[in-house]
Amino acid sequence: MLIPRKVKHRKWHKGRRRNTGVATSKVTVAFGTFGMRATTYAWVTSRQIESVRKVLTRYVKKGGKIWIRIFPDKPITQKGAETPMGKGKGAVDHYVCIIKPGTVMFEMDGITETAAKEAFNFATYKLPLKTQFVKRHV
Repeated sequence: MLIPRKVKHRKWHKGRRRNTGVATSKVTVAFGTFGMRATTYAWVTSRQIESVRKVLTRYVKKGGKIWIRIFPDKPITQKGAETPMGKGKGAVDHYVCIIKPGTVMFEMDGITETAAKEAFNFATYKLPLKTQFVKRHV
């Protein structure tokens, strides 16, 4: 699973999960031929990214290549079960990546368009957001 090697601050503020704004970076297919673009706002965990990677790898086999354009760098804390209120912030439990609409999350190359569409369709089931299939504009 993806986790940062080193972070400036171990625990972050949660921030507001507002559904405003669209992505300004990672909005085009830059490396591969086909991509999967987010159409809604969500937090994607490192486990979900790994699950999608496994699905895509199954379709590419040895013929193609996959690029993961997102990285989970936001730490999410969790207090232990049955812990009373107070006593500070909990320990870091997992990491998430904040995804805005328009972000190209995954890219593929080296397989046919129909296979890529099918792979991205199955990969969408592993994510907590809606996606769309995009092609590189030449």
